[in-house]
Amino acid sequence: MKIEEGFGPNGLGILSITDVPGFTTLRRNLLDLAPRLASLPEEVKKELEDPQSSFGWSHGKEQIESGKQDLLKGSFYANPLLDVPTTDAYLIERYPSYSRANIWPQAALPELEVAFKVLGKLIFDVGLMVIYHCDQYVSRAMKMQKDEGLKEVLLRSRCHKGRLLYYFPAHLSDHGKDGDSTSSWCGWHTDFASLTGLTCGMFKRDGVEVSFPDSAAGLYIRTRTGEIVKAIFGEDEIAYQIGETTEILSQGYLCATPHCVRAPKGKEASGVDRSTFALFMQPDWDEKLNFPEQVHIHKELIPAKGTLTFGEYSEMLLDKYYKKT
Repeated sequence: MKIEEGFGPNGLGILSITDVPGFTTLRRNLLDLAPRLASLPEEVKKELEDPQSSFGWSHGKEQIESGKQDLLKGSFYANPLLDVPTTDAYLIERYPSYSRANIWPQAALPELEVAFKVLGKLIFDVGLMVIYHCDQYVSRAMKMQKDEGLKEVLLRSRCHKGRLLYYFPAHLSDHGKDGDSTSSWCGWHTDFASLTGLTCGMFKRDGVEVSFPDSAAGLYIRTRTGEIVKAIFGEDEIAYQIGETTEILSQGYLCATPHCVRAPKGKEASGVDRSTFALFMQPDWDEKLNFPEQVHIHKELIPAKGTLTFGEYSEMLLDKYYKKT
């Protein structure tokens, strides 16, 4: 079964879907906007920031493995399915990372909103098909009520979040500082969402698309046996990775994917930027997660056999990965 090969205990941790109608064009339309967004005047980007929720523009808020601010990339976060997830004042205050409204650069870059939403919705719809087959695989090993299925959890959620990423161009003088590190562009981590949909990166130099500048650069995965493998997928493919929440809900039958991004290095990589998009498909903030003893993730934060809502769980991790502002 393909799901077991990709996501099971002995799988690589990633699979890709090809021949999705319209995907290649929608990917290009959005990724072309990432450098334009990042080059907007600082005062304009400041108006797009919401430090409480991370919606809108974010730069330097996340910490990398060394504990320093991550200044290598900028991000734009939004919910591609719901502009206003809730109007409940308590929930907006309690779970700002999911319940606050989207922020769009309607004057400075009006085309971003439509491009972001249509690509995000397409990746979500295909992801639901993937998670349906995940349900079929998991149901062979454990009993689930209809409303406990992985797909049902995602369908009733208001928390899905897209992230347009822009990795700033490195200069020749920068290479060698971190270039030999496999995780030089984005540190090792697992997503805490249920399922992450990814586009492959688009590389540009001075606004012109260029071919991949370094064959060793890109997305890397740590397999279940500890092997480090480069994940390769094309511009016409959507890649999907399992997040921690699905590992928890499936009691370990589906495994979260540790991954990182290695920056290109060498003369050919100088001045090259990278744009990509990720959609984090995840449960609603009040969805209960029971942490089984055999899948004890983040032991330093969560007691074995503990129960948290997804909102509580993700808050703990956001506190861990983001500095307080």
